[in-house]
Amino acid sequence: MKRYDTATILAVDDSPDALELLQRNLTSRGYHVFIAEDVQSALKILESTKIDLVLTDLKMPGISGLDLIRHIRENYKNTEVMMITGYATVEGAVEAVKKGAEEYLAKPFTDHELFTAVERSLDKLHLRRSEGVFPDLFKDSFYGLIGQSSAMKRVFRTISKAADTTATVLITGESGTGKELVARAIHYSGRRRSASFVAVNCGGIPESLLESELFGYMKGAFTGATSTRAGFFQTADGGTIFLDEISEATVSMQVKLLRVLQSKEVCMVGSTKTQQVDVRIIAATNKDLQELVKLGLFREDLYFRLNIINIGIPPLRERGEDTLLLVKYFMAKYRRELGSPEVVFADEVLEALKKYRWPGNVREMENTIQRLILMSDNERVEMSDLPGYMRFSVIRERGYNRTIAEVEAEHIRGVLMNVAGNKSRAAGILGIDRKTLREKMKRYGIE
Repeated sequence: MKRYDTATILAVDDSPDALELLQRNLTSRGYHVFIAEDVQSALKILESTKIDLVLTDLKMPGISGLDLIRHIRENYKNTEVMMITGYATVEGAVEAVKKGAEEYLAKPFTDHELFTAVERSLDKLHLRRSEGVFPDLFKDSFYGLIGQSSAMKRVFRTISKAADTTATVLITGESGTGKELVARAIHYSGRRRSASFVAVNCGGIPESLLESELFGYMKGAFTGATSTRAGFFQTADGGTIFLDEISEATVSMQVKLLRVLQSKEVCMVGSTKTQQVDVRIIAATNKDLQELVKLGLFREDLYFRLNIINIGIPPLRERGEDTLLLVKYFMAKYRRELGSPEVVFADEVLEALKKYRWPGNVREMENTIQRLILMSDNERVEMSDLPGYMRFSVIRERGYNRTIAEVEAEHIRGVLMNVAGNKSRAAGILGIDRKTLREKMKRYGIE
């Protein structure tokens, strides 16, 4: 999967064979590639074409690669530079970095080494280009959603199409991917934006109370009902109701929700009269509803009613270049909120954050960045500041002599640490309920 398939690269080398190899390999990955056999030719291309990344040889007749790097740094702030040379010395690397080369690749190199170095350079370019909007915390973000990857752009396009319709929407995605943000984006970019947006966590309300919370109740309907009270559907009349964790609704509640979808009417608990409501319904789940339908745990007719428009949010590990974009965003956000001095993340920390699989997705990342800024003893975050499960470990990476229980216990500890001990959020990330989590914590002696 190409992550920067529109990037434009300029390769500069006095060796025709080297240029032919670079052009062939990089073109095969979808990059747009220009070539130049000397610095003068390269400068003409830079003047006439928007170049994202320059790969330049170190030693060339006439003007050297180091001079080209310095020229680019002083004249093309939105262009990245990578040095490629057969003269791989420490001094050469240091000099290239001082002049502004982000990567230093020694000949001969493998295709994998080339592609990895190019992606790292483009990662840094992408992050630097984004810095201009970070001081205002992404004023131009898509209704609070941050992302420039192709996967998120598809989500944005679907949101735009769904916004001005009245069709029900089913949002699917792992825990922490931002399902409520997507629901809010649909509401606030549509014609119902001036009406209420009511979010309901179906998994957070006890089954015995969910019906009365959704549809309201009459005075005297049950013990404690000392007055008549409207429910979430009445509150959302004219606007949108967001049913999060819809998979947690019982089968009996699913029947009632299906009736609302079909008739646009609700009946308060303790009443025999129905009320018309004009409510757009958006539902979300981190579970496979089709599988639950097969198991008889979710009504098929309700599933089809909800799934008129489906928006699948990709997990963070599949969003490529968005990872570092979000890191920078949360750094700026919490520096501002906490009033803390600027904190610099070491390159190896950024690399670790990029490679980590983020089982809790964007929510987990936000918690991690906030904690790193809060707990940092100085203005630079090093690898040792990261949680243990994010750092490289020979035992953890290669130790295949551990039991499944040991691996599971380590993962549960890591997730709990990342959510500051919040068992409900940890259970959501792990894909289990709170009762199962408590049992596993007791079994493994996790405090």
